[in-house]
Amino acid sequence: MNTILLIDDNIYVVEVFLEMLRQGGYLASVANTGEECLKILKNVVPDLILLDIMMEPIDGWETLEKIKGEITTAQIPVIMLTSKHVTPAEMEKYGKYIEDYVLKPVTNIQLCNVIEHVFQRQQTIQSAVDQAMRRGVHFGIVREYALLSRSVDINKRFLDIFKTRYILDNSNIDTIDSIGQTLEKLDTTLKFQKTRLQLIEKEIKTT
Repeated sequence: MNTILLIDDNIYVVEVFLEMLRQGGYLASVANTGEECLKILKNVVPDLILLDIMMEPIDGWETLEKIKGEITTAQIPVIMLTSKHVTPAEMEKYGKYIEDYVLKPVTNIQLCNVIEHVFQRQQTIQSAVDQAMRRGVHFGIVREYALLSRSVDINKRFLDIFKTRYILDNSNIDTIDSIGQTLEKLDTTLKFQKTRLQLIEKEIKTT
């Protein structure tokens, strides 16, 4: 059973999310602040973290940076929870650290789908890595493959999200311009990553 650490300072939201996670078959524990989360992580390493953004005294982004700054916790996948869309600036700064984000309110099915996608992506990449290592592929190539596979999948997700927002959000010209710039950057990055990943996949398969 996969273990999930939920960090949220709203006790009512926590109750709802805990029930969703239990119904989804996950073993869930709770921290009500960023500080409590960091204390728990000194002794417990969950399979995944659900992290609320709007918290005090340290918010979710600062907590995320601290999690990713420690060797023992840096590899734990983190999904951000938010009642508003992640901004282009936040995505540019923190996108490399997160697996996805969930917009509140969310249904049980939507939440579990996002979580399962992250776990399935991990398993798929790890399986490919294990096979490549058994065939004697150089570690550096295998590591790049793993990193790129994750990044391509995540950037596809974020590109779709921002495209949807770009189409729907026509109320603020500054927001539209900001999202448009983010779309261009993500699209350029994604094209480069896909090309590089295809080359690495060929190298791995022919080794």
